[in-house]
Amino acid sequence: MNPQLAVMASIRGGVFTRADARACGYPDADIDALLDSGRWRRIRRGTYAAHRSLMLVTKEVLHLRRVYRVLRASGPSVFASHQSAAALHALPVWGLDLTRVHVTAPDGRSGRVRGVHRHIRDPVGPGLQLWNTLRMVSPARAVVEVASNAPPAAAIVLADAAMYAGMVDRRALNRAAGQLDYGKKRALKVLDQLTGAASIAESRLRFILAAEGLPAPSESPPPESDQSDLDDPDAAALWFPDERTVVDFEPRFPFWCEESGPSTVEPDPETSPAPSITEGPQPVERCWISWTDLDNPQTVADRIRTTFARAARRTGIRHFDLARVR
Repeated sequence: MNPQLAVMASIRGGVFTRADARACGYPDADIDALLDSGRWRRIRRGTYAAHRSLMLVTKEVLHLRRVYRVLRASGPSVFASHQSAAALHALPVWGLDLTRVHVTAPDGRSGRVRGVHRHIRDPVGPGLQLWNTLRMVSPARAVVEVASNAPPAAAIVLADAAMYAGMVDRRALNRAAGQLDYGKKRALKVLDQLTGAASIAESRLRFILAAEGLPAPSESPPPESDQSDLDDPDAAALWFPDERTVVDFEPRFPFWCEESGPSTVEPDPETSPAPSITEGPQPVERCWISWTDLDNPQTVADRIRTTFARAARRTGIRHFDLARVR
């Protein structure tokens, strides 16, 4: 089940309709095949559920249901916006305030009323979408609206996820930021700090590294080391070649992206290049960062600096600050 259909199931209490599945990209042939295979269950005519699915009632699920009720009770000129639109686009809303539903309308009373934050903008556009009768702003506009007033770490996670899923690009985000009525500078500052991460944990870790003035990790994965007994198969890692250090972290909540099918072309052993011998620096120290550690940025930064210093002592390499006063 793709994230968009999971959103519709969350809104409807764990079930979804055939129209929902079609709107999320499932043709009738695939729907019938999933029903015949038992992966989907028929609850009643035209209504289905994933087999043995467990719908956890989280804050995100409750927020989605409130958004659905508000949109159904509102007029055709009211659109979900900010983090409410981001949730409808199946983007992660980690760290965002979900106590109120955010909508944008061309008229009415602005502000917070009965669990709804109503933003007034006339006209409501640009960047509006209608998806399966749900009115919402586009992913790019939702991202920059959140970036204009939310904490930077949460806004960067949201933008990283949208970029990783291919829902937005930098050009679309910059254009949407230029169309904001307020918070344009703050949104552009967030867009300048995107990390290119593949999970919420990685986005938070990279944000801490930049905020604490630590070196940026290499784009390449760490080389194989002889410390296989320390390697966690479920962990992700960042490689710092100059510091000869690998920072392992818990890859919580990976971002979704549409994966292409595996290639059916097998490599020709005669024409395939021989595997090259890994050259360059090898890691001498490792540092482990857990999900809960990320709630304490200073602790994370101190632990990584300590690991860098330990690696420098082992290798005998010293990095001097050329700007330091004698």
